[in-house]
Amino acid sequence: MRDKDFTARTGGGPGGAADAGERNFAPGTVSPHARPSPGPAAGVSRPHESARAQVAGTASYVDDIPEVKGTLHAAPILSTVAHGRLLGVDTRAALAMPGVRGVVLSQDIPGDPMLATYVHDEPIFAVDKVEHIGQVVGVVVADTVMQARRAARKVQLKIEPLHAVLSPREAHSVQSYVLPPVTVRRGEPDAALARSPHRLDGQLEVGGQEHFYLEGQVAYVLPLEQDQWWIYSSTQHPGEIQHWVAHALGLENNAVTVECRRMGGGFGGKETQAGHLAVWAALAARKCKRPVKLRLDRDDDFMITGKRHPFAYDYSVGFDDTGLITALKLTMLANCGFSADLSGPVADRAIFHTDNAYFLSDVEIASYRCKTNTQSHTAFRGFGGPQGVIVIETILGDVARRLGLDPLDVRMRNLYGVEDRNVTHYQMKVEDNILQPLMTQLERSSGYRQRREAIAAWNAQSPVIKRGIAITPVKFGISFTATFFNQAGALVHVYTDGSVQVNHGGTEMGQGLNTKVAQIVANELGVPFERVRSTAADTSKVPNASATAASSGTDLNGRAAQYAARNVRDNLAAFVSGLDGCGAGAVSFSRGQVISPKNTRSFDEVVKAAYANRIQLWSDGFYRTPKIHYDKVTLTGRPFYYFSYGAACSEVAIDTLTGESRLLKVDILHDVGTPINPAIDIGQIEGGFIQGMGWLTTEQLVWNDKGYLSTHAPSTYKIPATGDVPEHFKIELWPEPNREDNVFGSKAVGEPPFMLAISVWEALRDAAATATGGAVQMEAPATAENVLKAMRR
Repeated sequence: MRDKDFTARTGGGPGGAADAGERNFAPGTVSPHARPSPGPAAGVSRPHESARAQVAGTASYVDDIPEVKGTLHAAPILSTVAHGRLLGVDTRAALAMPGVRGVVLSQDIPGDPMLATYVHDEPIFAVDKVEHIGQVVGVVVADTVMQARRAARKVQLKIEPLHAVLSPREAHSVQSYVLPPVTVRRGEPDAALARSPHRLDGQLEVGGQEHFYLEGQVAYVLPLEQDQWWIYSSTQHPGEIQHWVAHALGLENNAVTVECRRMGGGFGGKETQAGHLAVWAALAARKCKRPVKLRLDRDDDFMITGKRHPFAYDYSVGFDDTGLITALKLTMLANCGFSADLSGPVADRAIFHTDNAYFLSDVEIASYRCKTNTQSHTAFRGFGGPQGVIVIETILGDVARRLGLDPLDVRMRNLYGVEDRNVTHYQMKVEDNILQPLMTQLERSSGYRQRREAIAAWNAQSPVIKRGIAITPVKFGISFTATFFNQAGALVHVYTDGSVQVNHGGTEMGQGLNTKVAQIVANELGVPFERVRSTAADTSKVPNASATAASSGTDLNGRAAQYAARNVRDNLAAFVSGLDGCGAGAVSFSRGQVISPKNTRSFDEVVKAAYANRIQLWSDGFYRTPKIHYDKVTLTGRPFYYFSYGAACSEVAIDTLTGESRLLKVDILHDVGTPINPAIDIGQIEGGFIQGMGWLTTEQLVWNDKGYLSTHAPSTYKIPATGDVPEHFKIELWPEPNREDNVFGSKAVGEPPFMLAISVWEALRDAAATATGGAVQMEAPATAENVLKAMRR
């Protein structure tokens, strides 16, 4: 019922609280509020908050921002030598070209000439040497984009070539590292290997991957008054951009503000490496005293920016007659490029995920972070996890073929247990294990056993086209491995008309983070989803925010926003409880209404009345992930809050004459906890799987013997297309909430599905084994050439 005395008691009146939510609009007029959707705001599929704008072409990206009068454009000057002494830079021809306003080199840096990375090993511009083809020596600034790019190619570099190290194996042989090696050991692997009934020794080479975001790297820098700077950046880490730019300009962080409304994809490639462009553009803006935009074209983006780390492996594995792993000695050689960037934590996570879903009793993993004369490799979806998972899955496939067993049976034999065999090699107990029931359910729902029999019959009568099938699981740890990054802040503002705005430290790169956070806030306040608007990431609103990475964007920022909304809700509940003479805990918020034991009022009504009574209608929220800790020296402890699980069954066909392959069917069962937005989660599973498939099938990075990246454009680097997606692509969600106290009972979904695509790799090796008679030594990606070579060895 409505409270008839509410207006009198709260100071409402015409146009005030009593009228809120009751306005009648004349025919043909538009309500200021979007039509509210029925039911709860979270836990249901809702459209991406920018979907309509993106389809209509009105969603704004950095390059769409109207340019301030006087804006100049910058273009990079690139090294043409992989390794050499930089003896001189001749800019005369460039400066003589039309529209050119200047050239910015290392001597124009007022602050530290080194980027503010944690290792402090990467120069902003090359100073006295170059360390890869595509390293930026400086930038040319001109009136237009094309004037700057043409002039940059006129700059003459005098370089004395030096020997270039181009592979991780060569780097390892000469002990060329960006960081010290790390070894993790449990048990007695040498003794266990010696007494194992069977032993396999092998090598594996796994390539890198270009991020290939739709929106390339871009930054737009505006000088403000009193040596302050406003930066629009396509970045996953605005706080790091702020720090890097301030460091390069010799300023305090409070002089720099960074804003990012959205990115056209990131995948890890804009976690650190967006910072380079912001720094270069800021230095150009400072020298020219004008706004400067720097947007890389696709070719330059390929040549300058880092990729997923390529890995090389050497291993010795012991096992018994059932395929149970009894010992493992593994050497991992990470190709880090010329500087550390994020190679340390990437290589650490590869160590953490070498077990994937399997208990390793006696194990030694030696990780070498190799320095090569290529682009400095960086974060990429999975962040080293895929490079750990693929090697153990490859080993288990080889073990099964050596013993003549079904690979699924060998995988099931090695799974983590629940009561025992449940501690990882880095001493974290696996407390939320659902691997056995999840894989068993997928085995049944996909018809794996029947399909394997049918495939065997097909292969027996098909001399050219061979089929293969594989089920592989994933167990992926969720949290930043750098513990201090596991924190987040948010702001929630409720305005006097009842509309809500939320701002948080996360960034939107198409993954639906802003949509999920808005759903969480709407759910907490009990208002329709359409009443909540998410705004741009902005360092002046939420400071010191962590990167949107490690699959933890919703876990961190969603919980912080929930806490901020809860504070506002508690303020309103206390206000209403005072009016109605009840406890604040008896006041509930649902479907746009505020309900006490005595009265039901609209949310808008209550907000207007609360404002009239000077009740705070905004709040901040802060969250830090509990339970996590680990020793960075020994890599032992609990680096992850929980694990996400999943499994995929993939069926493929290969042409044994050409090596060409096709993915025929995919069945996925994946664990997202209680989904905040099932449609977005399924989209992430689909996208992650296809991107992972690209890494392992078509996306091949090729450097020639001079260190030149030959595959630097869409004509030579092939990401999956729509024709590569099979007609049978079935995804089901595991029906269980997160066992840890995570926001809405959800689980992270950004990175774990990527590793489900390793089932395609194993299915291809399964098919190839039919042609080879059992043993398969294949390099990833499984291009037609690599598949053909594997079958002919």
